[in-house]
Amino acid sequence: MMDLHTLRQFLVVARLEHLSRAADELRVAQPSLSRTIARLESELGAPLFERSGRLRLNDTGKLFRGYVERSLGELDAGRRAVAEATSEGAGTVRLGSETFLTLTGPLAAFKGAHPAIEVELLWTPAEDMARRLRAQEVDLCVASQPIPTEGLAATRLLDEAVGVATPLDHPLAGRTSVSIDELADQPFITARQGHWQRRLLDQLFAARGLTPKIVCESDEHSAIADLISAGLGIGLIPAIARRATTRAPLVWTAVDSPDCRRALTLFWGADSNLSTAARLMRTTITGWNWITGEPQ
Repeated sequence: MMDLHTLRQFLVVARLEHLSRAADELRVAQPSLSRTIARLESELGAPLFERSGRLRLNDTGKLFRGYVERSLGELDAGRRAVAEATSEGAGTVRLGSETFLTLTGPLAAFKGAHPAIEVELLWTPAEDMARRLRAQEVDLCVASQPIPTEGLAATRLLDEAVGVATPLDHPLAGRTSVSIDELADQPFITARQGHWQRRLLDQLFAARGLTPKIVCESDEHSAIADLISAGLGIGLIPAIARRATTRAPLVWTAVDSPDCRRALTLFWGADSNLSTAARLMRTTITGWNWITGEPQ
């Protein structure tokens, strides 16, 4: 008889598609985990993984994973709803994002207005947001790049130009705009693969048959402006960050391309029953004036 423990273990194996890594994450012995998955497949009457070479989730496994994610997500939502109902309105809201630098203003306003609500901030890569929302592992996600929208609801928060940031004494610093071709030989400081900033840079160059010259890939996104200011390279910076950046002296120059933009979007599960805490967070974020940096 399948139980919650078995289903949670299945989800970890399905996500990692690797038994030993899943066993390490779950802190169980690999033979025991293998037997758990085998019993689950036997009970369902169908294999969930392909085992020729690397372990891979098959089509049946992908189908089953969706049901398991939704079922466990509903159970977790039920537990949180009960906790909220018995704590006189206080609760927890879980917000996922690639970076929280953009969100410091509305998060501070939310915490100031609702100090009893616990806020969990979960760094979430864009490619994992849709799954986590559908599984109700997070309540809300803010993305700066497109994600699969099946089963999700969304509202656009901001659509803004992205420019190139240079040190004050850079040859391009006095320009009103620059083309991608003019940036071809410039050293770039950017985020790692998967982040919206890096994806935009790669797309802009690939559309012209070019490859950006990257001299630094940083996981510390707040340090990118400082590294540019220090003269180590140039980088793509959204307009909102240009207005907010005062610590690092930079020159922001428009890029002569209609595709050099980013859209900031808030997502949540279309079929999920958002808690009061999550609805309040959604109201705060959607009601934020991203131009002035204060509530509407």
